[in-house]
Amino acid sequence: MSNHPSLLDLSDRLDWLTSGNMRPYILARKSNRIQNPGEKFSLHWFPHEPFFMDALVINDVYFSDALMNMEARAFAEADMAMPRWVFYDCAIMPGFVSGFAMRTEAVPQSIAKILGPENMKGEWTPISMFIVIPTMREGEWVAHNLSSINSLVGPNERYYGLGFLSKAFGLAYANIEVCCGITQWQSPAMRLHSYYGFFEILTAYTPAHQYSRTLTYRLNVNPEQWKYFFTKQESAEFYDKFEPAGILLDTNDDRQLIDLHMKVQAGEGPFFLDANEIRSKQLDDNLTIYRRKTEG
Repeated sequence: MSNHPSLLDLSDRLDWLTSGNMRPYILARKSNRIQNPGEKFSLHWFPHEPFFMDALVINDVYFSDALMNMEARAFAEADMAMPRWVFYDCAIMPGFVSGFAMRTEAVPQSIAKILGPENMKGEWTPISMFIVIPTMREGEWVAHNLSSINSLVGPNERYYGLGFLSKAFGLAYANIEVCCGITQWQSPAMRLHSYYGFFEILTAYTPAHQYSRTLTYRLNVNPEQWKYFFTKQESAEFYDKFEPAGILLDTNDDRQLIDLHMKVQAGEGPFFLDANEIRSKQLDDNLTIYRRKTEG
């Protein structure tokens, strides 16, 4: 894929990316580093090369400590903070962690106060994290965790698009073709995750999860769709390929979620959600369920 618009063409609020005080990072054990990174999509959005950290190297553990501190604060209210052993067992050993870090001496005082001096020990302080884990299906990965400092600071202190770009960087760098993920209906994260590709519903109701009202999704990673996150325009390609399936889903109603899940389970799908509709509605509004248009 090529001819992606530059980020600064999409919004001048993204100029933080060009600062010498901001860089992407890769946290992965050496044997998990990506071969030929970024070659699949040729996405030239990120002006600075990443630096590398290794959680298995003792001198680099401070970076993991800082990430765990930020993540725990970001998910404390939802009571979904990641245990440290999960970070190691499910992210570091099999997977790949990336995000953005700020030069420690340049971290604003307001952010430094939130993070605490004990979590700002090296040259770079992480301010976002995206964890993605390969599955047994070739080319398919699971997005396990996405968090950033933006959830902990006021609107005027946030770095525009930080969460979205943290995941975009990881997907593009690791040449990920298919990405699955798990989120909760009515979560603000829905407005972000649905822009990385056409958003297929794998589970609409998930009692195997700690929270049954959980949505499992799959998408073919499609950077051509990413610009719409910033432009807030509708995707003509989505409406060319998909049509309403005659289901208007009340995501507050467990019975409706179960009914939709049973349709998925019976092979009546696949069913999809429209990123633009999710973005334009309140989090608890009904959502239109789509299916692929039939040829002819």
